[in-house]
Amino acid sequence: AEMTTDQDLPMDSQSATAMFAAKGLDVTPNKDQGVIKIVKCPGLGAEQPMIGDRVTVHYTGKLLTGKTFDCSRDRKEPFCFNVGRGQVLKAWDICVLSMQKGEACTLLCKPDYAYGPPGNPDKIPPNSSVIFEMELVNFEGELLTDDSGIMRRIKVKGDGYTNPNDGASVDVHLEGRCAGRLFDCRDVSFIVGEAEDRGIPLGVDRAMDKMQRGEHCAKESWEMDLKEKLEIFVGVKHKGNQYFKAGRYLQAVIQYQRIVSWFEMECGTGLEQQKKIQECLLTAHLNLALCFLRLKEFSQVVDNCNKVIECDESNEKALYRRGEARLLRNEFNLARADFQQVLLVNPSNRAARAQISICQTKIKEHHEQDKRTYANMFKKFAERDAKTRKSKRRWEESMRNGEVGIKRRRSSQECQS
Repeated sequence: AEMTTDQDLPMDSQSATAMFAAKGLDVTPNKDQGVIKIVKCPGLGAEQPMIGDRVTVHYTGKLLTGKTFDCSRDRKEPFCFNVGRGQVLKAWDICVLSMQKGEACTLLCKPDYAYGPPGNPDKIPPNSSVIFEMELVNFEGELLTDDSGIMRRIKVKGDGYTNPNDGASVDVHLEGRCAGRLFDCRDVSFIVGEAEDRGIPLGVDRAMDKMQRGEHCAKESWEMDLKEKLEIFVGVKHKGNQYFKAGRYLQAVIQYQRIVSWFEMECGTGLEQQKKIQECLLTAHLNLALCFLRLKEFSQVVDNCNKVIECDESNEKALYRRGEARLLRNEFNLARADFQQVLLVNPSNRAARAQISICQTKIKEHHEQDKRTYANMFKKFAERDAKTRKSKRRWEESMRNGEVGIKRRRSSQECQS
C-alpha cells in the first residue's frame, strides 16, 4: 500500500491510527499499535539488520499537522547508529529491525515510542504522536576492533548487562563457517584472553568481552586489593612470556595489558608496596614494547618505553628498545641519541655500539640523498631560469626587429611622397 502523507495530513491521533492500521503493519513486539509501518518501496532481498548492526538511514520527521521538524536530506547526509542499542527513539529501533536494505516506509509512532509525555521543546508538543518517512540505505555488522578485523552480528540478544573480561571463564557453543560450509561445531569452555590454547581463533576471543556474561567473570581491577593483584601477577606474566616465546605476540599483549590495567592506578601504602607496583608496571611496559617491536607497531613501542623512562630514566632495555623503534621509523638522530644513552648506562653494551654505527651510516646516506635531491632541484631551477632568460631575449630581439621594420617602412613611404 502506498501513502502520501502530505495529502492525508493534517489529522488527529485517532484518525491517523485508524488509517495506518488499515494500510500498514503493527511492528511492535506486543502489538499495541505503538509503531505502525506502511511500506512505500520494498527493499532488496530478505536479509534484515540484527541487533547491534551499524545502520545508515535517511529520514523525515513530521507532526500530525504536516509540519516537518527534522530531515536528514536537508542536511545532505544520512544518519548512522547501532540498531537495538537504545541510541535512538524506541520506534526507530523497532522499525529498522523489520526493514530490508533499500526499503522506504512511513511510520506512525505513538508518544511512548517517540518523544514521550514531555515532547521536545520548540519542536514536538507534549504527548504527541509523530510520523517518520524512513529509508534504510545500508547496514553492516558491528565492528569490534579499530582495524575492522572483527565484525559481530547478534542473532539472539543475551541476558544481563555485564560482559566477560580477560581472565573470565566462559562456556560457549561455537560454529565456524566458510563460504557456507560448516568446519567447526562444538561446546567449549575457555578463559578469555587464552582462547587459542583451546584452538579457538583470536577473533572469537576478542569478541567475548562484547557479549553478555556466561559462566562467570574474573574480578575487575577495582574489585581486587593489591595483595590479590600481586599474587596473580606472576602467573599472568608467565602466560604472556609463554605466548611471546611461541611467537603469539597478540596473545602476549593481552596478558601484559591486563597487568598494566591492574597497577596503573595503584598508589600503595609505604615505600615497599610502591616499589612492587613500579616493578610490575615496568616489567609489563618493557614486555609490551618487545611485543610491539615484533608486530612492527613502532609508535606503541615508543609509548611503552617512554612510560618506563618516566619512572627510570636510565633503564637500559627501555632506551635500547626505543632506539630500535626509532631506527625502524627512520628517526636516525633520535635513535642514535637513545643508543648513546644506553652506552652511558652500560659502556660494555656491544649491541648499542653496533646500532650507533648503523645510525651514523643511515644519517650519512640520508645527507647524501638530500644533497643529490637539492642538487637536482637547483639544477632544474637553473635550467628553468636559463630557459626563461633565453625566451625573454628572443622576445626582446623580435620586438626590436619589429620596430626596425616599422621605421624602414615609414622612411620608404616618406621618400615616395
